[in-house]
Amino acid sequence: MAPDPGRIRLRAATRAVIGIGGAVAVVELAGLPLPAAITGGLAALLALFTVADPTPRRQAVTTALLPVVGFPVLALAASLHGHPLLRDAAFLAVVFCGVYARRWGARGNALGIFGFMMFFATQFLHAVPAQLPHLYAAEAMALTFAGLVRFGLWCFERRTPPPAGPVPLPARGLARPTTRQAFQATFACGLALAVGQLVSDERWYWAVGTAWWIFVNTASRGETLVRGFRRVLGTAAGIVVGLLVAVPLDGAPGPTAALVAVCVFGIFYTAAPSYSWMMFFVTVMAGLLYGLLGVLHPGLLALRLEQTGVGALGAALAVAVVLPITTHAATDAWIQRALLAVRRCTAESARRLAGDASADPAPHVGELELLLGRVRISLAPLLHPFSPLSVRKERARAVMAHLDECARQVRGLAAVAADPDASHDARLTAACQRVEAALRTLVATGPEQVPTAATVSDATPHHPGAEHALAHLRELEMAITSLAAPLRGNPRGVFAEA
Repeated sequence: MAPDPGRIRLRAATRAVIGIGGAVAVVELAGLPLPAAITGGLAALLALFTVADPTPRRQAVTTALLPVVGFPVLALAASLHGHPLLRDAAFLAVVFCGVYARRWGARGNALGIFGFMMFFATQFLHAVPAQLPHLYAAEAMALTFAGLVRFGLWCFERRTPPPAGPVPLPARGLARPTTRQAFQATFACGLALAVGQLVSDERWYWAVGTAWWIFVNTASRGETLVRGFRRVLGTAAGIVVGLLVAVPLDGAPGPTAALVAVCVFGIFYTAAPSYSWMMFFVTVMAGLLYGLLGVLHPGLLALRLEQTGVGALGAALAVAVVLPITTHAATDAWIQRALLAVRRCTAESARRLAGDASADPAPHVGELELLLGRVRISLAPLLHPFSPLSVRKERARAVMAHLDECARQVRGLAAVAADPDASHDARLTAACQRVEAALRTLVATGPEQVPTAATVSDATPHHPGAEHALAHLRELEMAITSLAAPLRGNPRGVFAEA
């Protein structure tokens, strides 16, 4: 039910069903065994799900690089299958490297996830070195087919390229979030591995997988805890459906394949708006695959829930004790960047209204929208219905409401500035200066230079365009002034140590 502008999620989910289904069909037609078909399907799913570079060209390069990571990891995991201690150490090394690679952006994130999942897949399938030729062939065929679908048959990104995400905040050493997360995730996965093996020496990898995925796309302690809760909730719901659907099917090929396709669609369609729903479909699909492998029973699904709880607990302990990144630290930095974007939008709009044809506020408006999305994600732990921090929750709601109002007024101001008939009014100078003064009290000083609002002439002082611009500036000033209370009212910080 979540909004789907441009039907991007619908198209991505439909394309995923075609790409993954076709990839598995190609592997099956090649006469490869079932474990190879599952590996190929997983490779195609990861290629379509995790590769998120800003342009199709870069997406194609990242997709081509996936086997460079996947093949060696498959070989390493398969060769260590009979050596538990070495296997566990190698798995944790893959975890650390996979998370650390996120410092290189979308490509590093995709390659890190792919490497981890190839190691995970060998545990799921109990793969041994003799199976490597089949697994390599399946992975290569699946990635090729998925690439043909994504970049040839249905490359809707070429017509509507997704906006690039905001550049991560600069940092070095242990101040870099990805470095901290690498240590956190390794600790969490190590704990999940140890406890998971005590729970089950055959299915321990589900605990490690849970701990790993909880750290994907999170940037603070609060985000990680909320993600862990949502993963457990989605898994529990998926297990209930698995008991009602997957167990009775008992691996019947036709119905199982159809339901797996439904699950693939659900994973891609719900991933952006709801992590719980995505995990629901992942869990149902895992049960169906276990049915195909002939090992599914109710006790296995119950064990899946236990291992998920173990992994979530490991992640919670990791973010609490290992180089914690507080919600306040993460959120305040994104809010500062959003306010800087407001300053740039206002200054560029004022210059445009003053007659400077080279001034263009539109890119800054787009940047502001992306930054507000990041603020919204960072505030999610405080806005969660189960959050016990009622005072901070209200403060977070107020901050988000005022920032959304800032964005609305900035969009309106930019639209007025883009109108070639909009006149110039000397009152705009004073209004822009008031906005600048209000922002100066909230934005931390730094080396970044923000354009100064231009002085404009006093021609046609009551032109409708000028009046509309003034109205947006007045509302913008009020929204910025209102932000001062929730942002600066707490002497311990914006959101303290949430």
